[in-house]
Order: sequence, then structure tokens, then C-alpha cells
Amino acid sequence: EFARGPGSAHARFKKPKRHANLPDTAGRRISITTNRPESMTNTAPPAPDVQRHLLDAVPVHRDGLTVRLACLRDSQGRVVAYFGMGTLPDAFAMTPKAGCASPIECHEVSRATLVSIAGDGPMRLALSSGAELDLSPQDNQTGLFAGLNTILAFRFDETAGQVAEGLIYHHRHHGLQGALIVNRVPPAPGGTPGAASRGDDAFASALRTALAGTDLRVVLLDCSVPLGKPDQVAESHPLSAPDAPGKDRMARPDPDPWRSALNEGLLHEVIKTRYLARARAVLTLDVCDVLAAPVSGQPSAFNLCVRAQHGVVLLIGRRIYPWRVRAGADARFGDHICQMFDRRRGFARWGVAPEKAGLQNTWRATRVAFVKPDPGVTIPFYRAMAIKVPGQSSAELAPKTALVEMPDLLALSSDAFCAKPVRPPVSKPRTAPKEAADAGRTVIITTMKNEGPFILEWLAYHRVIGVDDFLIYTNDCTDGTDTMLDLLQARGLVQHRQNPFRDTDLKPQHAALQAAEGEPVVQNCGWGICMDVDEFINIKIGDGTLSALYDAMGHANMISLTWRLFGNGDVQAFADDPVIAQFTRCAPEVIRKPHQAWGFKTLFRNLDIYKKLGVHRPKGLRPDLWAQIRWLNGSGKALPTDMFRNGWRSTIDSYGYDWVQLNHYAVRSAESFLVKRDRGRVNHVDRDQGLNYWFRMNHNVTEDRSILRLLPRLQAERARLMTDPGIAAAHAHSIACHRAKIAELRGVSAHQKFYGELTAPRMERLCRMQPHFGSAVFAAGPQVVPDDLLTRDLPPDFFFTIAAPGGTPA
Repeated sequence: EFARGPGSAHARFKKPKRHANLPDTAGRRISITTNRPESMTNTAPPAPDVQRHLLDAVPVHRDGLTVRLACLRDSQGRVVAYFGMGTLPDAFAMTPKAGCASPIECHEVSRATLVSIAGDGPMRLALSSGAELDLSPQDNQTGLFAGLNTILAFRFDETAGQVAEGLIYHHRHHGLQGALIVNRVPPAPGGTPGAASRGDDAFASALRTALAGTDLRVVLLDCSVPLGKPDQVAESHPLSAPDAPGKDRMARPDPDPWRSALNEGLLHEVIKTRYLARARAVLTLDVCDVLAAPVSGQPSAFNLCVRAQHGVVLLIGRRIYPWRVRAGADARFGDHICQMFDRRRGFARWGVAPEKAGLQNTWRATRVAFVKPDPGVTIPFYRAMAIKVPGQSSAELAPKTALVEMPDLLALSSDAFCAKPVRPPVSKPRTAPKEAADAGRTVIITTMKNEGPFILEWLAYHRVIGVDDFLIYTNDCTDGTDTMLDLLQARGLVQHRQNPFRDTDLKPQHAALQAAEGEPVVQNCGWGICMDVDEFINIKIGDGTLSALYDAMGHANMISLTWRLFGNGDVQAFADDPVIAQFTRCAPEVIRKPHQAWGFKTLFRNLDIYKKLGVHRPKGLRPDLWAQIRWLNGSGKALPTDMFRNGWRSTIDSYGYDWVQLNHYAVRSAESFLVKRDRGRVNHVDRDQGLNYWFRMNHNVTEDRSILRLLPRLQAERARLMTDPGIAAAHAHSIACHRAKIAELRGVSAHQKFYGELTAPRMERLCRMQPHFGSAVFAAGPQVVPDDLLTRDLPPDFFFTIAAPGGTPA
């Protein structure tokens, strides 16, 4: 039962009216819910026991020592000194020295060191440097939690109310009796945790008040030194939130070793020895974590620890989020009713029955050493991320397009926390036929600049395979592209618009897509795709038409067409011949680098599952509709859910070419590439299309002629279009402009030099070798490939790469 995830059966909670103390299976007394009338009770309400303690760690920072975390007497009467990260065993002298204790044991634990000495001898250690270190052992306080069901937690910036809410929930519904909370908040300016620990403070007082009516025992453990990684930001900062979007745009704050991820791996062992060795059971849950709702008739998480064969169980956590926290309010557990539908694997914590697991086995942050958790037993819990990372909106913690309301979380919010959370909106998709073949007209949305010579072939081909409508945006054309499209629009063949990017702060392609969303031809289409004039939909099943593809898709509503990169095939001169016939050499189907090789474009049903058009696929998923997505790859196999929000390229597990692929003629002839480079890129206007681009996109490794079965029909449709004198004249004009531009560019020495590099034997050879190279080679450029590789007969599995920036091979 504990292995169930969201959507499983859960207990329904009654709102608590009164609490009675009843014995649990260990003989202790726990607080459980009862509906007993107040008139029948005459006992005083229980009172919490909230204490502040100090982990009197001492910074040393000399003679190979970093920090002495603690010095304690263990259950065998020995004195054990715990030294922090970076202190290694060779810092200690192992040979006897007068006036110093001889170590009984000295061993490393995760780059920290534990040293044991006899408890009745000198309290001094000899160091390898010749220096000595005095020890002042503290008495253990294991009686505080003896026999109690306890949580071991860390607190960062959570408020007393938030901490109390989680503790009370676990107390009422899971049998919690005690909590050891490591306080990771730094001391107040001008103060030290040690000084504050001698009295009370506002947090402890507020927590004591918030826990009124319970008999919980809570120890707040301060520390006199920071326990986190010295070079990392706070755990409570969005940069530390695993699902937070836009981290590359965040301003990185200064490192915060007080609040950063735990650096001192021996801390759990220190806490075990000083406080928790006699606890009945211990769960490692932070104060922002809550166990899932208990299942009626099933043992509690604490009882599962006790029943486990070796005394250890596995806890699996999932991050949860509110849809929105009400203005002016602190986030509460009851606000957290959403998870990411494409969430990653859970993260692990552990629970332990200390004496059953064996006190000699070291407690670590992620496991109990040398003890395996019971197989098949996992205890689910949730991490409330708006509590973990305070003051941030849900959209700053996780993509809103991924957050979906979960029934179990909503029930937990209402029944256990009596909350009324803000719920996400409910979206309604368009009513449409179920079968893909019945969806209606297909539209292509595209952008062009100086593509005149290639328009008629591309238009004729896609009309042949069944595309109904073409919405084309242009800007800054000098070769007659725009006038040709005006003419085609007048003939009812396309719809032509001027690109409005100058009236926006968007790049031309994005501005065009935004404008297209308001066009009736897009709003009323059945199928749509955003693609370019150098891309051809190559359908390999049936008669090669969209009708055959849609028939095969059944109820699917999206299909991704993975690029097959076609090179120039060593063709240097421009010719007014069909592109698909001139260029048949291409990349192999399996080519993982460069990363562009497996980019895709997506045919999608117009169902309002997504909010807007995107270059590679629709964007702005309405998360509550994610389950309605039926997305196939080019072989008719379902894509994984982790592609639904942002995927734009295939992987070794998701690529497919059996049904359909997108032939991408990114370079065409060497002469046409000169013009393309001079024109600039429509979506990356600030990036030069130089030798690196040619090397990445000009693949001549193998041959694919599958699209040529449609060549006769293409030629017939193109010829039919050319019977219109106006269209024929417009095409001839664009050809003349293209040839004139080629001549102009080749007359400039810099362009002629570049052309010579494109067509040189070295580059022609390199453009048949791309499968042998790593991503760092494509990032650096073809010049990093040694000349001797070009003359060798390389085996199929030969691989060459260089060190990427930072020194890491890629």
C-alpha cells in the first residue's frame, strides 16, 4: 500500500475535535484523533516540550583539520571525536605519545574522519604535525527520545507555523512523538548561535505556542559553524529548486554555507550518538516534508521501521507545489495540491529503528551504511516546495505548464489540513473527430526571405501530398520572393503576409508565428505544422500522402517529423532543378551529434491543448489536458511524457523514420549556400552561417532516395503551375536574381575564399565523417579535426572528440 503513488486509495480524515493519549505498540503514549465530547474529559490538555540545544562544533583549520563537529561518549564508554569534511585520517598520529590518547579507531567516512579513544584516559589527541588537540567530551542525551517515534529534520527559513503544521499532522495521523530539528538558519547579525542557545528565542517560543495541545518533544539543534557546502547557494533559493525554470537567467547570489546543501556527512552519525540511539524509530524528513495520507488498516511508517528485517526502510519523496498562494499569506501544506505531470524520479530518504539496525552502522545523509532497506517496502512522502523555497510564485519553482492537480493531494489538503487551496483553472479542448483522418484541412505556417528559386518546387510537392493551405510571412526580400507570393495569393494558392517583427521585440520567425495565431486559416485548420521552405515532408507509407499518414495515426493528435539532414552531395553550382532530385546524400538514421541532427517539426491537431504556435512544436501546454495528448514519433510509436512540454529533438529512444521523416536541405549547392549565408538566418539573426554551420548541417554520409517516388507527381504539378505566364515570369525573375547574387558574391575576395573552403577536398571529406565526431568538435569547428584522420580508413565505431570548455571531453 505504501508504494502507491498519486491517485491511490487514501484514508478520509475527520476534523479533530479532541485528542486522547492512548498507548501504541511500544508502550508509549501517542496523540490520536477522537470525537469524544469535551464534557466527558477532565484531564489537562497536553503541553509540548520544546528545547534548544547547541551542537558545539569548533572550527580548527590547522594541521590538516577543518572542524571538530562533536566529541561524545558512545554507548561503550569510549570517547568519539567527529571531524568535518576535509579532515582525513592521516592528520592524526597513530603512535603512542606521552600525555595523549592512543586512538582505538580512526577511519574516514565520506572525506571526514571519526576518531575513538578510551573514555578513561587522556582527553588529548596527537596530530601528525606534532601538535596536540584537546577534547572536551559532551554527555549524550539519548534519554530525550528513548522509545519515541521521531523525525530527524533540517530547517532553513520555514516559519514556526509551517513547522508546527507538519509536526501536528504527523502527530495526529502517523504517530509522531518527537522531532530533532537541525536549525540551519545563521545567527542574527552580531550574535552567535551559542549565545542565543542559552535562552529562549522568538522561533522556539512561537513553535511552542503553535504546538499547544500536543505532547510532542522537540529539540531545536543550533550549530556554531555553518554545515553547508561553502561554494553553493542556499537550499531555500530558487537556484536550488530542481524544477525551477529559467535558471540560466537568474542572478546567482553569493554562496551561503549556512543554508546550502549539507556538507558535513558525519552530522547524522553525531545526532544518532548524542540523541537518537534509543529512539523507537526515526524518519529522515525535513520540516517541509509530509508523509502521504495513511492507508486504513496498514502499519504506520514508524511501525514499518520496527518491523523491517534489518530495521531500515526506504522513503521516496515527490515535490509538490501550490497552483497559487493567496496574496499576503505564507505557503502552507494545504496549498500544495499540484505535481508535475512529467515529474522526474522521486528522491530517497530513509527510516530506521536504531537498535534493530545496529548502532555500529554509520548513519549517512542518504542511507544507513551496511544495511539494506526491506525490499518491496517504500514509504511515500511529499516535499512542499513553496515552504522549502519561500517567497516565490509557483511559476518560479516549476513550469506552470507542468503542474496538474492531484486527487490525493487535494484530499490531503481538505481532510488533514482543513485548507481551501487555490485550484488551477479547468481547460476545455475543442470538440473534434477522434480519427486523425477526419480532422479537416492541413496548413503550413512558414517564414521566407529571398527563397524565390525554391518556392514552386516546395509548394508543388506539398500540394501533391495533401497540404491544403499555406500561410507565408516574408521580410526584406530582394529577389522577387514577396511579389511571387502576392501573385500566388491572387491565384488562391497561398496566403502571403508581411512579417510584423519590426513592430515587436521578437525575432522574425517568432513574430510571424505570433501573428499567425490570429489568422482564420490557422484558427480553423484541422492540422497544422510550422516548417521552412528547405524542409519536405517525406511520408514513406501508403501512397506517400498525408491521407495515408493520418489513416495510420488513428486517434493520435500529434506526430513529430524528425529531421534527416541532406547535404550538398559535392554539388557546387546552382541549377534550377528539383532540390529533392539533386541532393540525395544525407546523414544516417542514427546520428546523435550534432544535436541539430535529430531536431523535429510537429504536425499537430488544432485542439487547443497548447496555447500557441512554436518553431518545432506547439507551446504553452494547458497542463490539465496533458493526458489527452496522443503524440507519435515518425515510426508511429508514442513519445514519452517528458517531451510534452519542451521537447524539440529526438533521442536514441524516441527517433523514428519508418512512417515519415522531414528531409531537411539546409545547405543545397555550395553557390546557393553563399546566398543563404549573405541573407542571414530567420530565427538566429545574430549568428553567422559559416564553416561551422556547413560542417554541422552538410551531411553526405549515406544516401536516401525514398522521396523520389513522388518526383513525377511533383514535376507534373510544378509544370501545371508554370503554365500560368505570371507565375512562370516571377519564377524566372527569382532565378535571375539568385544567379546575379551568386556572381556578385563570388566577385568579392572574402566570399570567394569562403567558397573555396566549402568546396575543398578536405571539407568534402569531413562532410562524410560526421558520425565519428563528438559534440565539442561541432562546437569548435572543422579546423580541430587532425588532417591525418581524413586519409585513414576509419572503422564504423571510431570516435574523435576534444575537450569542451572547462576541460571536459564531450
